[in-house]
Amino acid sequence: MPRDSLDGLMRHWKGSDMHPAVSVIFFTVSSGAGFGFLTLIGLGVPLPSGFLAAFIASALGVGLAVAGLLSSTFHLGHPERALLAFTQWRSSWLSREGVCAVATLSIYGIYALIWMFTGERIVWLGALVSIGAVATVFTTAMIYTQLKTVPQWNSWMTPACYLLFSFASGILLAASFGEWVAFGAYPIASIVLSLTIVAWTMKLFWWQNANRNTLQARGSDTGTATGLGHIGKVKLFERPHSGENYLTREMVHKIGRKHALKLRVIALFLGALVPVIICLILVGLSPSPILFGLAFCSFMAGLFVERWLFFAEAEHAVSLYYD
Repeated sequence: MPRDSLDGLMRHWKGSDMHPAVSVIFFTVSSGAGFGFLTLIGLGVPLPSGFLAAFIASALGVGLAVAGLLSSTFHLGHPERALLAFTQWRSSWLSREGVCAVATLSIYGIYALIWMFTGERIVWLGALVSIGAVATVFTTAMIYTQLKTVPQWNSWMTPACYLLFSFASGILLAASFGEWVAFGAYPIASIVLSLTIVAWTMKLFWWQNANRNTLQARGSDTGTATGLGHIGKVKLFERPHSGENYLTREMVHKIGRKHALKLRVIALFLGALVPVIICLILVGLSPSPILFGLAFCSFMAGLFVERWLFFAEAEHAVSLYYD
């Protein structure tokens, strides 16, 4: 290949944006909402009575959770080996997530069958479901939090955001059934409003921390990555690979600061502002399933943008070999 053509190819490759896997984004958002809803069901939040209502509520919660979990298998290099992940629960957060998810869904299956056919919601079974659902979301977050090689993720705020977003999406979905009027003296719209604000406020703190907690701020560069920094400033003469590979697809994402800011605004508009406005309208009024459903859809759309940024803005230490 002529040298000028190769240079052009490399410039194009270097300037192109890498896109996080859609399957992982869908997995974390969908399963988070599903397990958040199952947490509330287990806690006994008011929902319409009857076989059909119990079936629909269960189908929504389990459907969101399972759809997210299934989508994650598309991200595996060898999906046929997925069952082997369950054997590493002593050392792997991914394995712990799988164990928690299967255990929670199994217990909920028993809980749901009793609920549908007898109308009774067993308190102690519901408590186990709630504990398992929270544990599943926490283990999902810890898959990323544990990675010291990604400084933006390596913070206690990562599981805090995952859990708060899970609860907020779950409570919005529960409110969409129109049966949950109040929690004590507080109308459900006020509860949803407060949790939505708390969740996105935590995300603002997370973004602020991520802006400060970069590889450069930690003193990491190509010199520290190669171990040659003591010689002088290290510059790459040639990239490790001339084309895209697994590392660049999965761990080296580039997104312009201007675009990242726009996407953060979009995430806040859809995920925070729209649900907050709807909840403010509903405070003091009877719960509106349609409006709460609209708020839930907008919240989920905002979460998809937020989660895309979560992966796209992260700096993995391996990227130092490609800069």
